[in-house]
Amino acid sequence: MARVALVTGGSRGIGAAISKALKAAGYTVAANYAGNDDAAKKFTDETGIKTYKWSVADYDACAAGAQQVEADLGPIDVVVANAGITRDAPFHKMTRDQWQEVIDTNLTGVFNTVHPIWPGMRERKFGRVIVISSINGQKGQFGQVNYAATKAGDLGIVKSLAQEGARFGITANAICPGYIATEMVMAVPEKVRESIIAQIPTGRLGEPEEIARCVAFLAADEAAFLNGSTISANGAQFFV
Repeated sequence: MARVALVTGGSRGIGAAISKALKAAGYTVAANYAGNDDAAKKFTDETGIKTYKWSVADYDACAAGAQQVEADLGPIDVVVANAGITRDAPFHKMTRDQWQEVIDTNLTGVFNTVHPIWPGMRERKFGRVIVISSINGQKGQFGQVNYAATKAGDLGIVKSLAQEGARFGITANAICPGYIATEMVMAVPEKVRESIIAQIPTGRLGEPEEIARCVAFLAADEAAFLNGSTISANGAQFFV
């Protein structure tokens, strides 16, 4: 049987590219989404990948969602924690709600997503946990204290899970994308995009498929010795 992969935020943007890449690599894929029913339906119609609606900020919803995926498709072998939001503001203007919403989705959401699946991975002595962090979790970013904090925290989750899961055949790794040509980035004014690209030595934005290829590599059975690592996919914009 094909291994089962769950991708949160998996029907749009980078997540959609990840879902499609894993399906192409032979996985049975479940794509989670939070609220855009039309986009999810279109994604399923185009790809044949089943979509499941729940908020990663809700632990009980994550547990129930994972249970439903496993009832439909089988035990989850690979989980890609990709779902994320931004609520940008300079720190002196940032509200408590803007802080908490991002924490609940981008940081606690990783816990909520992985925690219900983790015991099954331990029992089966196999698992792949892949967390999509960000270049801004590595270097920080003006107006993104909340977002940068969560993405830096995600790296701590990965490094700790790697140590806990290693003897059970579970790996945990992170990918830190730089600026990628998603709908969100392409929607910003052209002058802003040009200023972003000017900071990237490669001279262009990344493509969602380039992040997806990193995920497919980390998900493979053959990647078992790569554990607790961070792949920086940013066109040489930032080095750790």
